[in-house]
Amino acid sequence: MDLHLTGKSVLITGGTRGIGLACAKAFVSEGAKVTVAGSTQASVEEARHELRDKEGIGVTALCADLSGPEGRQALAEHLRGADILVNNAGAIPGGGLTALSDDQWRNAWDLKVHGYIDTTRHALPEMMARGWGVIVNVIGIAARMPRYDYLCGSVGNAALSTFTRAVGAFATTRGVRVVGVNPGPTKTDRLISLYKTRALQKFGDESRWDEMLQHLPFGRAARPEEIADLVVYLASDRASYLSGVVVDADGGAQYRDG
Repeated sequence: MDLHLTGKSVLITGGTRGIGLACAKAFVSEGAKVTVAGSTQASVEEARHELRDKEGIGVTALCADLSGPEGRQALAEHLRGADILVNNAGAIPGGGLTALSDDQWRNAWDLKVHGYIDTTRHALPEMMARGWGVIVNVIGIAARMPRYDYLCGSVGNAALSTFTRAVGAFATTRGVRVVGVNPGPTKTDRLISLYKTRALQKFGDESRWDEMLQHLPFGRAARPEEIADLVVYLASDRASYLSGVVVDADGGAQYRDG
């Protein structure tokens, strides 16, 4: 299936690891011109080398701290020129209402919630002026399955889900699409670290972390590549009538008992 992505300019925030890196590989394999943004120079260089070595195609890799306006401003020119923007940067810590300090709560939202909003503010007007463009927001299933022990993330993801729907409806007036993806638990370094901690608490042995995943649909977490394939499809012309929607990619977990 030709996704018609050859030569398209794609910018991926949080593109140096996990779902973001998997998205970069998938877009490169479709012939797109990919720019990945990461928070540290080390992660940026590692991603650049991995993409070049595995795909045989060079990519542009930028270091920018998207938790502050300076970092987002540094990406402004790249954002304005992008055909496709994938918002993926953000890692919100767990905990209930009083578990996170004021600074932790605000810093988490500055990176993910305000980060997605600001990058969209830079990219969307240019896309609408051109009459073409796609923004894909990688959000998280907590938007649909809120938990008190992940309160900051649940509320932030719900805000981004609403943001995606409202902006996606408006953007179609000028030929632009804005869509979202809510991944369920996905096998990234962050998830493995989380489940190792849980396995240590439950079994006294962090190496049994994979046993903690058996309650999930199909008895496993999603693979980053599975989420990336969905992102690439949504960004392509094959999904040309989808905008203002957020696709839940949780394997149906939200509809299971227990």
